[in-house]
Amino acid sequence: MLAVRTRPPRGRTRLRDPERTRERLLQAAFREIYRSGFQSASLDAVLASAGVTKGALYYHFGSKEALGYAVVEEIIAPDLRAKWLRPLHKGKDPIDTLIGIVQAESVRPEDVRGGCPLNNLAQEMSPLDEGFRKRLAMVFHAWRAGVAVALREGQARARVRGDVEPADAAGFLIATLEGYVSLAKNAQDAKVMKAGKRNIVGWLRSLRPPGNHRRR
Repeated sequence: MLAVRTRPPRGRTRLRDPERTRERLLQAAFREIYRSGFQSASLDAVLASAGVTKGALYYHFGSKEALGYAVVEEIIAPDLRAKWLRPLHKGKDPIDTLIGIVQAESVRPEDVRGGCPLNNLAQEMSPLDEGFRKRLAMVFHAWRAGVAVALREGQARARVRGDVEPADAAGFLIATLEGYVSLAKNAQDAKVMKAGKRNIVGWLRSLRPPGNHRRR
């Protein structure tokens, strides 16, 4: 239960629903960073989008960097877990699950135009800010580890070829997918992403043991 402040400290806006305000700030910051990049992101635009004051921003986040770190930890990382790791954990066949995830990759114009939020930030901020680099590296590591675990379990169930090295295959999948997303963003052409998806799905099918033919 949240404590209610009956008399807010001087200079600080009273927040009737701090959790909701914080979430609005995070979502607004995510949209602004995705659109403009972190360095060019405007805090005034974030405040206008969230409909809150600068005092409310600094009540929750001590700096622009702290806000950016929270976007990585509380929006980008959970979104990746929901899209990739939970389906892999629940799925019976990792190849089928991975093919389904890849085929679901968006080719909407706005997504092709914007690219991958995780990769965008990694390319922009990893050389500049160690806080960003470490947090983004943790997201990539969890992604690769989750795919590798699923492939290893698939090998134990004879759903994945025994000669596949799971960690290497997971890294290759992520690098290939992110590469195609970047190429499509640069070309501003959904056909690049569609071709990439077909190529990745073909490679994933090749990871099945001989004689194990599936519909996907």
